Parts: sequence; C-alpha cells; structure tokens
Amino acid sequence: MSLYDTRRTMMVDNQVRPSDVTKFPIIDAMLKIRREAYVPDDKREAAYLGENLTLAPGRVILEPRTFAKMLDALDIGPGEMVLDVGCGLGYSSAVLAHMADTVIALEEDEALASEAEAILGREDVMNAVVFTGPLAEGAAKHGPYDVICVEGGVETLPEALADQLKEGGRIACVMMEGSLGTVKIGTRQGGRIAWRFSFNAAAPVLPGFETARDFAL
Repeated sequence: MSLYDTRRTMMVDNQVRPSDVTKFPIIDAMLKIRREAYVPDDKREAAYLGENLTLAPGRVILEPRTFAKMLDALDIGPGEMVLDVGCGLGYSSAVLAHMADTVIALEEDEALASEAEAILGREDVMNAVVFTGPLAEGAAKHGPYDVICVEGGVETLPEALADQLKEGGRIACVMMEGSLGTVKIGTRQGGRIAWRFSFNAAAPVLPGFETARDFAL
C-alpha cells in the first residue's frame, strides 16, 4: 500500500465514517478515487487534510467531511445523471461518476477545465464529461438532471441553474451568509424547490452565485 493509499484510508476512517457517512457507494468511491491526482502537484501533500483545498482563486476541493455528507444527503443512484457545478480539477466529478450513470462536470475556468479533462482521462473516468461555461448558467443542453451538486458557496442560486433540475431531483448547496454557511438539500416538487437544512459547512462563494448588493455614494 502506497503512502497516498494509506492517507486515503485514514481520510475515510477518521473524517468520513465518524461523520455518520456509512453508505457503501460513498465509502467505496472515496476509498478508490485518488484525491491526490486531482490537485496541483505542489499541494499533493495536503490532499487528504480535513479542510477545503484551494485550487485557484475562489475555487476549492471541498473538505472530505463536507463532500461526503453532501453525497449522503443526495443519495445518488446508479442510473442517475448528475451536474457537478464548479468541478475544479475533477475530483468531485470522479467520485460522483463512481456512483452515478453520467456526470456533466461544469467548470468556467478554462485552464481548470482543460486540466480536469486530462486528469479524468488519465484516471480512466469514462462517464464524466467536462463542459466549459459559466457556472451560473449550468449546462442546459445536457439536462435536465436528477442531481445537481454545487462545489462551492452559494449566496443566491441562479434561476437558470435551478430550472435544470428534474421534477423529483435533488440539489446540494453550501449556502453562505457572510462567513457562516449551511449545507441545504433542495428537492424539486411541483415545479418549485423545497429546501431542508442538512449540516453546517463553509466554502468560498462561486462566481455568479453572489447576492447583488446596492452601493450608495
């Protein structure tokens, strides 16, 4: 077992399982997907720390606990299509692809998107497709989606993205108010999204997901 294999097992045993995440598909995916492959080379030593890992300004890989608990709340099935918003270098998409039928990995940073596509190819993740475009606009041409997973903070959920969720579909967001955040799970019912609190967490707010603010002179 390599050093990173050992760290991956420790991540699951010390960060994921103690957070009441015990579903086999999640545990299996997080044990198998090489998190260190989806971070910049100079940050590999920090790949398995219990904190958000910065990839670029305003873009992170969510800490293992937060991501695992989001997956647990979403309860993704093997036949579902998932939109992964703000995929960064592709780690979240690789984990989701291990659980779902198809993943559309959305990233608006062209450099991150290009590298994510290359890494997913090298790691033999064949059912995740990288789509480059504004995060707030989603990827309507490939939808609607059974599940939408937003990999960063949200102050306001863009309507264009919300509209891409199927009836009965689920969406997970880290809703931010200042420096405080909560993960909420939304379910589309009767054309509207009903939200419920899941747990506390925080992440940088993604571009296009900020609340418009009025400025007075």
